[in-house]
Amino acid sequence: MEITEVRIILKDSQDKKLKAYATVTFDNVFVVRDIKVIEGGTGLFIAMPSRKVKHACPKCAFKNELRSKYCNQCAGLLSVEANPQRAEEISGSQAEHRDIAHPITQSFREYLQKKVLEVYAQEKARVQTGSAAE
Repeated sequence: MEITEVRIILKDSQDKKLKAYATVTFDNVFVVRDIKVIEGGTGLFIAMPSRKVKHACPKCAFKNELRSKYCNQCAGLLSVEANPQRAEEISGSQAEHRDIAHPITQSFREYLQKKVLEVYAQEKARVQTGSAAE
């Protein structure tokens, strides 16, 4: 599988860890949007698109966000003890977000990250030279 296109959307805020969003096209037939370029403690890395984990209310079965104390539909109290899996997740053993799409192998993750960060560096340099020319 080849990466045939990478588009970068730079974020303006200088003090934030989120530096850009990437859209990556594979083999000219499949696209993944909202890959994040993040500044971490050891440098730049990518984070795959994700969604918040939700759990059903025991009364009405409405899906509420993970750390909710009350149901957004029926206003019932959401008990941590009633759902041991939820208690485990709140304590931090599982993430609050779950990836929508992600690489299976480490080698493909490295390939994807290398390509995205290369285009990010090019786009950042292009924007900096464009604003320096003005």
